[in-house]
Amino acid sequence: MPQNKKEGLFFTTIVCFFMVLGMSSYNLLIHSQLTVQNLIIGFIPGFIIAFFIDIVIVSSAAKKIAFSLPIKKDNKIHLVIAISTCMVLGMVTFMSMYGVIMQFGFTNNFLQLYIATFTKNVVAALPLQLIIVGPLCRFFLSKVQDRQILSI
Repeated sequence: MPQNKKEGLFFTTIVCFFMVLGMSSYNLLIHSQLTVQNLIIGFIPGFIIAFFIDIVIVSSAAKKIAFSLPIKKDNKIHLVIAISTCMVLGMVTFMSMYGVIMQFGFTNNFLQLYIATFTKNVVAALPLQLIIVGPLCRFFLSKVQDRQILSI
């Protein structure tokens, strides 16, 4: 886990990068539109929006919720799973809305499209975060911490 603000910003940036990359690829794939060009075009604004939402809205709320859950807070694995799950649920809530607005706009069936998109995204984002991105980014962070690259 990050030990200072620089490590926190580094960790947030790499998690956001890999989650947006993974979820953008997934969404383009399920809509049969996965090309490198489409991925790059959608990735840049998606990353900027996701990073902003993460920093400004979701991160602090997710941590507050995770720490209020009846889990063993001294157990690092329980805490990581709780925070990661709350982060995914928060980010999928907002980023699914962003995706529906960008693809379809505000249509009469916005709510139906949003619910379908949210469901598909949470099914992909949760295992992506818990099994691949989270462990990979914690590994990267540990290497940065070992080398004291971002220490104060």
